[in-house]
Amino acid sequence: MKLATWNINSVRARADRAVEVLARHDLDVLALQEIKCKPEQFPLEPFREAGYEVALHGLNQWNGVAIVSRVGLEGVRTAFPGQPGFAKGAPSEGLFIAGDVEARALGTTCGSTGLSSGVEVWSLYVPNGRAVGDPHYHYKLAWLAALKDAMAARLVEDPEAKIALVGDWNVIPTDADVWDTSATGGLYLSEPEREAFFAFEQAGFVEVTRGRVTNYTFWDYQQLRFPKNEGMRIDYIYASPALAGTVTSAAIDRDERKGKGASDHVPVIVEFAL
Repeated sequence: MKLATWNINSVRARADRAVEVLARHDLDVLALQEIKCKPEQFPLEPFREAGYEVALHGLNQWNGVAIVSRVGLEGVRTAFPGQPGFAKGAPSEGLFIAGDVEARALGTTCGSTGLSSGVEVWSLYVPNGRAVGDPHYHYKLAWLAALKDAMAARLVEDPEAKIALVGDWNVIPTDADVWDTSATGGLYLSEPEREAFFAFEQAGFVEVTRGRVTNYTFWDYQQLRFPKNEGMRIDYIYASPALAGTVTSAAIDRDERKGKGASDHVPVIVEFAL
């Protein structure tokens, strides 16, 4: 199975590019983030014509996640257990009050056959955080903690489960993952954010791209960041132990950032020998 994750930054603006990515990499599954549309606004036809099904979760013009698959979509879920929402005006002194659940997580099983239970794929758009100490920052930490707890419980329930947690994590795990550590104002690379990211390793998951490919996955549109290669690496793929052992290759499609109308993120691709 060949799987990619990509923050597309509006699927309506980039549906043709997404179909080209599917063909160029011969993908079985493509997880999208920031689709920025409601279900009735999603451009389904180009994907269907290419031979893919689409599961999606979008509530408005913000956020939104989707999974595009030619190997099936079973048991679609629009939130993980315990997923918190965001309440505007929540206190910021280390506290968090849950509000409405946003369209930031979508799970489904791909590749099920009579001999295999398939891969449980989660397309994830982790909250940005806005600024260290902001109410949205505490929401981000609560969101990551709840996701970790939910997925750790899945592994306790089924240690052999094949689970892929993929998407835009909005975390810079190490200083090497950003062109300038002072460029973010401390966001994405604060110690609590990094601890929340690496907590998935403690829960048994393996980030399967870092040891196989190096590159940034995001370059801001401002100040010629891409031509200067002033980017950051914030898109990752965490795999459960049973799935991590099947990885054969990984890639970052840097070229997708080129040309008119590109997203500010690029696809991250992993192949599994299932």
